Amino acid sequence: MAAGLVAGSALRQIARSLECSLATVARISAHLGRHAILLHAKALEALRGKLSESIVFDHFETFEFTQDYPFGVGTAVGARSWFVYGLDPAPHGRVGRISPHQKRRLRSRPKRAARGRYHGSVKRTLGLLLDLAPDDERLTILVDAHPDYPRTIRQHRERHRVELRVFPNVPRGPKGSERSPAAIARDNAMFPVDLLHKILRHSLAHHRRETIAFSRRLNAAMERLCLTAIWRNFVKRRSERRPRSPTPATMLGLSETPWTWKRVLSRRLFYHRTRLPDPWPTLYRRAWDTPLLASNARHQSRHKF
Repeated sequence: MAAGLVAGSALRQIARSLECSLATVARISAHLGRHAILLHAKALEALRGKLSESIVFDHFETFEFTQDYPFGVGTAVGARSWFVYGLDPAPHGRVGRISPHQKRRLRSRPKRAARGRYHGSVKRTLGLLLDLAPDDERLTILVDAHPDYPRTIRQHRERHRVELRVFPNVPRGPKGSERSPAAIARDNAMFPVDLLHKILRHSLAHHRRETIAFSRRLNAAMERLCLTAIWRNFVKRRSERRPRSPTPATMLGLSETPWTWKRVLSRRLFYHRTRLPDPWPTLYRRAWDTPLLASNARHQSRHKF
């Protein structure tokens, strides 16, 4: 089932293939997501004080339940290893042109908890990365020209430990036209995170453009993204065209060979034994609500705590 979730299958397609109910697939998908959160935290704990590469950071845009509820996912990717270090949701309002009908509909929607929007997402991710970086070294972060990125770093109490490099999204010519030097520099610098976003669009059914398999809950979307991060870090090679290409985890010394799903799930992990960065405890407990839903199921299994 884990392989199906990261191979472009929606929940109903997996249920048909495995000849089980949709509810069973949804329940196991949530369990896999919680396991991935704990395993990802274990990997970060092993990297504490050892972060020696630059980080490429950007937000992956998607939505929950309706396009009136968009949110970004802050993705921190290693510039050399392509390791996915962090995922952090950033709910925000609709952008772009909004028709009068859409404005009326937006006013009727229940309000979501913003949790800092982009600013909060960047601040939380920055705290996670600074915990991984050695105290005597500066952390280099590559970003595009989103205004919240430099603003948040300037306001951070440990801003002296961060070196920010900005690569704006420059105007492009018609398709197939030659790129400008600024565009080439931007594409080269942001390639690791751009590649991750392409993989997410291609490999996850609920993040494709104009899909009917869209996520109903932000919490569920983040669970599947955490599972995908484990797949990207430990299972998938950096390049599938090169059979001997290492995984991102191998590049960092976390593993010697690519993992199988059997190995990913071979050991049971426990919430109370794992140090989780904010907001992962909220996501693990399924406490991040989508207000449009009549019921937001919590994770209440006592035996897993």
